[in-house]
Amino acid sequence: MPDLKGKKVLIVIAAADFRDEEFFAPYNRLRQCGAAVTVASSGKGKAVSVFGKMVAIDRQIAECKAEDYDAIVFIGGPGAAEFFTNATAHALARTAVEQGKVLAAICIAPVTLANAGVLKGKKVTGFPSFQNQLAAQGALVVSQDVIQDGKLLTASGPKAAREFAAALVKMLE
Repeated sequence: MPDLKGKKVLIVIAAADFRDEEFFAPYNRLRQCGAAVTVASSGKGKAVSVFGKMVAIDRQIAECKAEDYDAIVFIGGPGAAEFFTNATAHALARTAVEQGKVLAAICIAPVTLANAGVLKGKKVTGFPSFQNQLAAQGALVVSQDVIQDGKLLTASGPKAAREFAAALVKMLE
């Protein structure tokens, strides 16, 4: 098993309606490998998944700084749309890119990165019905489950969650 001790990862989820598989696959895999994982959201207390699972929120997204982490991961699900126009989420993504951090997003969450202006000219994927929004911001959309372009990782949705998690671990090794 890869050793990620000393690596710090921020996972950003919606306060409500984040997608279970997309969160739990990377969260569990990263922790199994020894990474320190912080869960951030717009709310406080607990976030609720699409299937009603409660997840403790460690920090509010407004309190998070990219420089404190090796990777920043945006999780999808219907609720992730709350970050599409969120200036704090956009600043976090831009700073992560500027500082050479791993930046990852799955399902509809790549739209947040596109709106932050960090996907121009990058090969990406995302949930099929949202791919036009990625292309509109200059992203090079590829119809694959998981795409890595440099330090950027994107995935198409819940069925790609395990592959997304494995790719994320490999990028942090």
